[in-house]
Amino acid sequence: MTRLELIGGGRMGEALLGGLLASGWAAPNEVVVVEPVGARREELAGRFPGLVVADQPVSADGVVIAVKPGQVADVCRSLAGLEVGRVLSIAAGVTLAQLEAAVAGDVPVVRAMPNTPALVGAGASAIAGGTHATAADLDWAEGVLAAVGIVVRVAESQLDAVTGLSGSGPAYVFLVAEALIEAGVLNGLPRDVSTDLAVQTLLGSARLLAETDDDAPTLRAAVTSPGGTTAAGLRALEERATRAAFIAAVTAARERSAALAAD
Repeated sequence: MTRLELIGGGRMGEALLGGLLASGWAAPNEVVVVEPVGARREELAGRFPGLVVADQPVSADGVVIAVKPGQVADVCRSLAGLEVGRVLSIAAGVTLAQLEAAVAGDVPVVRAMPNTPALVGAGASAIAGGTHATAADLDWAEGVLAAVGIVVRVAESQLDAVTGLSGSGPAYVFLVAEALIEAGVLNGLPRDVSTDLAVQTLLGSARLLAETDDDAPTLRAAVTSPGGTTAAGLRALEERATRAAFIAAVTAARERSAALAAD
């Protein structure tokens, strides 16, 4: 029986596939990718030599559902009659109860919320297990998603907050990047220079936060000399309620995630 079946060959599915193969988690002949679009199947087969690509699901030890939320129920129903060991869904807004009802039986189901930096192996994912999911099932799901970044375990009730923070968070960071680049240009820098400096500043700051023992307030304070340039810049941000705006953004995204799941 197939070790892993990946249903959905879109950008996130391809990112996950690439991470799994690059990490040695699986060999190409141990994975089946199910993709309905013929041209996309050919593209994936050419990109990953030895990969098995199909247009219909097959029996598998583990199934990863990486399709649009509106397609999840049909995908789950297509698994009826097949041998399926466990299911991991990375479709946003589809609850564990909905997944279990669609899969039927007592197949273990795990729900995940990854984010787009998984495309470069730097994702952040959260997982929650369903009624029949054991610790072994969660270990399996974590192992799959760890191929493209970090993984945390949360209660399903916390996944909307995860969506608001790390799921939508890349868009907030990209907005900051846009603003920094534009600020550099407005203050006299060539756009290419401003872009390089802004991108490296975000990258370097994130690495500093991740790779040292200091937390964000400590690192911010270390850059901020009394009466200096950074202090002036931070004062301008606080006067415009930037901190409160980010909190409001995460909260608004969480509330929208919960509303979509309830529809």
